[in-house]
Amino acid sequence: MGSFPQTVVSIFRIFLAVTIPLIFVDETYCAEDKHYWYQSANLDLKESLSYAWNTNTAKNVIIFLGDGMSLETIAASRIYNAGEESYLAWEKFPHIAVTKTYDSDKQVPDSASTATAVFCGVKTNYKVTGVDSNVPLNDCEASLNEDYHVDSILAWAQAAGKDTGFVTTTRVTHATPSALYAHSASRKWECEANMPASAAKCKDIARQLVENKPGKDIKVIMGGGRQQLQSNSTGLENDEVNTWSCYRQDGRKLIDEWAADKTARNFSNVVVQNNEELFSVDTENTDFLMGIFNNAHLSMDWNRDTGPKGQPSLENMTVAAIKILQKAEKGFVLAVEGGLIDYAHHRGHAAQALRETIRFSEAVSATLKLIDTTETLVIVTSDHGHAMTFNSGADRGQDVLGIATNSEYDNIPFTVLSYSTGGPNNMAYEVYNSTTAIRKDPSLENTTDFTYSQQAAIVTDEAQHSGTDTLVYAIGPYAHLLHATHEQNYIAHVAAYAAKIGEYYNNSSSNFQAYSFIFLTTLIPILLPRLHR
Repeated sequence: MGSFPQTVVSIFRIFLAVTIPLIFVDETYCAEDKHYWYQSANLDLKESLSYAWNTNTAKNVIIFLGDGMSLETIAASRIYNAGEESYLAWEKFPHIAVTKTYDSDKQVPDSASTATAVFCGVKTNYKVTGVDSNVPLNDCEASLNEDYHVDSILAWAQAAGKDTGFVTTTRVTHATPSALYAHSASRKWECEANMPASAAKCKDIARQLVENKPGKDIKVIMGGGRQQLQSNSTGLENDEVNTWSCYRQDGRKLIDEWAADKTARNFSNVVVQNNEELFSVDTENTDFLMGIFNNAHLSMDWNRDTGPKGQPSLENMTVAAIKILQKAEKGFVLAVEGGLIDYAHHRGHAAQALRETIRFSEAVSATLKLIDTTETLVIVTSDHGHAMTFNSGADRGQDVLGIATNSEYDNIPFTVLSYSTGGPNNMAYEVYNSTTAIRKDPSLENTTDFTYSQQAAIVTDEAQHSGTDTLVYAIGPYAHLLHATHEQNYIAHVAAYAAKIGEYYNNSSSNFQAYSFIFLTTLIPILLPRLHR
């Protein structure tokens, strides 16, 4: 606790921040003239001056990851939601940083390698998960070498006696969540049916979740992916077998095995499959919760069944997870993925991506109402950028999904949002004969529709990731350590340092020892020759 004079100064700063704007507000400044913007800046300045670093040990850590949530996505979603002047839930967090997202072997990453960086603190190769760069893609033999395995923040938390969980709108075995518990030479090895004969010695990702640590000790698991976990799954209600993702066929029923393991260890456990079942969970008396709500990913929010037999929102799942985990005496670590932002972008559906981002924001907002940021570190970030671009020409207040202006080159309108790369559905040109192609006029279509595909400059199989840096927003204990341009793997180390888990577990003298080691190993080679003179 600070000294008495420091406390008085802090209280006085807060008093000024609250009262001065009330005293000096002038109705004539309602127009956004220079007085308005000076006043706006002064409000921000006073709020910043009243802020003090939080150096408490974080009892809890929550990392929100918006998959493919680029800066353009955040800006467009903010405007789409409530206008240019508004903010998404995390945009007023006091600390912001930038992270570099490149892989060990690629300039532009995928979600498995970036999840390994964010959650395990180690950069690695493209499309591998939970292993370091010694494991090439698809090399099962190399991935069996435990020296190449990297543990996640969930493993570190469990070792420190904390409870853990994750929720996602994708399959629970998908690229991002897989880094929390699995070690695999390919993100595609979600179940045995997708593994080549050369990988016969390796466990699929779904089995690692249920059979291995830390997966089997994760208290809350929610998302999609039933057909990765249950053999020959035909789904529930209107679920269908998803033919383009892994489909378990080895006879294993891993959800049943998960429940049997918890019962054998005398833990209360619940498996839920829809809204009705999730909302009826007695969180006070539930130790383990698994919610698997679809055969593959969850449905896009715009098309989601919100009824009793339907699927929960990311907010619903996050709130349920926190209510179960916050019973933990030593605290918890929770990872939350808004995975369908990326899914929408890949298909060039900007409206769907913005909608998913807003739902992601609602999950963050609901979380802030449940936790105390004096003891909980909350980090909001993205794993990589995306191909969506934000074009000029639109007036302020205009629909961000609408038309920007006409091109000065062909005099055909173009939309505010477009894609640098996209799939065939994003094709911008219509071919009229063997030598002439004319760009489609988007004003002839409903560009605000959820199924509208914005035009792309380059057509490939789908819209691609970008290599841009991503932003990190943080509030809570040691959030100030996120303050500059960092390597992406730094995020996990900040979380671990704040919570005193992983390499920072119960070792208040470890930093001194580490710095002493570096100091001595640097000076000894310099000093020894002089001592022998």
